[in-house]
Amino acid sequence: MTQVWKPIGKQDIISLTGIVETLLGGQSFAWNSLSNHRWRGVISRSVIELQWKKRQLSWSQTGGTPLNESTLLDYLWLDDSYIAAIDALPWRSDYILNRAIQKFSGLRILRQPIEEVLMVFLLSSAKSIPQIKELRTKIHRLLGNDLGGGNYAFPGWDRLASLSEEKARSLGMGYRAKYLVGTARFLQQRPDWLDELKQLSYNQAKMTLMELPGVGPKIADCVLLFGGGKTEAFPIDTWIFQSLQKQYRLEGWKVAQMQDFAQIHFGQHAGLAQQFLFSLERTEARKSLSQK
Repeated sequence: MTQVWKPIGKQDIISLTGIVETLLGGQSFAWNSLSNHRWRGVISRSVIELQWKKRQLSWSQTGGTPLNESTLLDYLWLDDSYIAAIDALPWRSDYILNRAIQKFSGLRILRQPIEEVLMVFLLSSAKSIPQIKELRTKIHRLLGNDLGGGNYAFPGWDRLASLSEEKARSLGMGYRAKYLVGTARFLQQRPDWLDELKQLSYNQAKMTLMELPGVGPKIADCVLLFGGGKTEAFPIDTWIFQSLQKQYRLEGWKVAQMQDFAQIHFGQHAGLAQQFLFSLERTEARKSLSQK
């Protein structure tokens, strides 16, 4: 059967580098590259392929539950609010951010299901992107519904709660096993807890989320930024810590002080700025290593 491709979104706010960093740069672990210009991912219970051809982004569904284009547009943040968010960032006076936005034009925050984001970031501590993807795949294959073509849906907290800590460790989670199992059993008893969390202010949501086992400030910010719709969240990992020290001359600052600086300097969409800086720092570090 011939694969049907449909154009999507406002093409003037999309670029190839932006797409690659958005899908594969560490905010989602549900996407894989099929070629330099084509990617496959799972959105909830839908298997979707995206391709970049002749400066045009198109999409095709290859399995799972039918997905409305409006849902895909929302997931990819392909609406005018993205343009407004970019405009609100201080790129006019911040040459570092300006350079990152120019280099990764069209990079955006994916609007992912919060439960899926929470699960993968509970597993993320001291793990690389390929390792997190591998763990995610093992869990989905073991407990999730088969969507075809080797793709599986998020299993849900009921099934995750059925895991013993021993079984979770056997999948390669290590000490993270107790965090995932503990969180799953907590949320199994409170099915509306994460949806209610999204209705709170950013600060309230962050403090509440940190009540879960294994959730510290960085993981809480990742969950709220990538799954909770809180674009003011500013996760500080090693890359961002280095960027703020080096590019913004914040040597000697504590993480909490850096968080305050970021939210004042970058504003209500600090998390979007964070993704640009993250991509810039990571790619420049790779380039530097390749030249040695």
